Amino acid sequence: MKTVTERFLTYVKHHTTSDESSDTFPSTKRQLAFAAFLAKECEAIGLQSVSVDAYGYVTALLPGNTANAPTIGFISHMDTSPDASGENVLSNIVENYDGKAIPLNGTVLSPKEFPSLKEYIGQTLITSDGTTLLGADDKAGIAEILTAAEYLLAHPEIPHGAIRIAFTPDEEIGKGVDFFDVDKFHADFAYTLDGGRIGELEYENFNAARAIIRIKGKNVHPGSAKNVMKNAALIGTEIASLLPERETPAKTEGYEGFFHLCSFEGDVTSATLNYIIRDFNADSFAHRKELLRLIVERKNAQYNNCIELDLHDEYYNMLSQIEPHMEIVSLAKQAMLDCGITPIIQPIRGGTDGARLSFMGLPCPNLFAGGHNFHSNYEYVPVPSMEKAVSMIVRIAELAATTLDFQKNV
Repeated sequence: MKTVTERFLTYVKHHTTSDESSDTFPSTKRQLAFAAFLAKECEAIGLQSVSVDAYGYVTALLPGNTANAPTIGFISHMDTSPDASGENVLSNIVENYDGKAIPLNGTVLSPKEFPSLKEYIGQTLITSDGTTLLGADDKAGIAEILTAAEYLLAHPEIPHGAIRIAFTPDEEIGKGVDFFDVDKFHADFAYTLDGGRIGELEYENFNAARAIIRIKGKNVHPGSAKNVMKNAALIGTEIASLLPERETPAKTEGYEGFFHLCSFEGDVTSATLNYIIRDFNADSFAHRKELLRLIVERKNAQYNNCIELDLHDEYYNMLSQIEPHMEIVSLAKQAMLDCGITPIIQPIRGGTDGARLSFMGLPCPNLFAGGHNFHSNYEYVPVPSMEKAVSMIVRIAELAATTLDFQKNV
């Protein structure tokens, strides 16, 4: 059997960055290549009904060995974030971490900047070389799911129901389940392995929207521009300045929402602002969107309708869909406790495939995969956290098959 570390170190070598500008699904061919590789991995460990469909979804079945147990899904995504390079990832293994700064190529991973490192003194950590992200988001989750599946196949004495496995593309650009067939997946409930530090158990997430603001300016010679020039870039800064100064990612936490300016490109002639809008509360979420509409309306009145706003929702808070099924949250919590893991129940300041799947009829909380500092060159994952995730998956399967509340005939 391969260890979870061996699997992970293999998977991060695959370049799977998604591309938000692409009009294909999946957004990059490299994800299809990784999907084909993972299908072979599934077959190699003995999983059944392994397939890769036209959209790149990898699905597989671990048959159950216990009657009346529910069918559980475990899901992770194959792509890595476009926020940092995911090409030519070189893993850096730090054994028996001493609590000091870790030198990387051109930078340093320091506990002064990232205090979470101090929680893992004495453990083995995996980082990238500092020039790319690592890919623990979410290749750690993939490695954990397959390692747990192989363990269950090797230990038939552990009771469990049928387990459905899925690996999705394009999660990082908000399209991960656009074509996911929930009925065909045929699970009673599922979990995404897409969380951060060990112990995370999440069933609340942001409501999410994206706003693209396109501004068409008018460029003339600046020496004779009075009452004629419309500086698109300057109009963009005016729009940005009208949004609440303290409601940005760098100044919010917990249940606080934000406006996040992801990119701003432009000159006098044209400019484009790309925003994401996030809030846990539905009413506050609606207010944020309305505020942006009103700002654009005001500026259009001032600048003769030179601004176009493309505002659309991406996903919603899964809480409303999970609340009727809180037993699956309790199941994961108990599995963690049984594995010596302290559950950390908190809202996701982001989103997962599970949020959208929950609204598609598949209740799907999110569990930790173990990594830290996702979407950056400072990403790292402690090996014991991945090992604990494997144990947690196995225990969830066993508890669901042996706990009265989960028996299908009750």
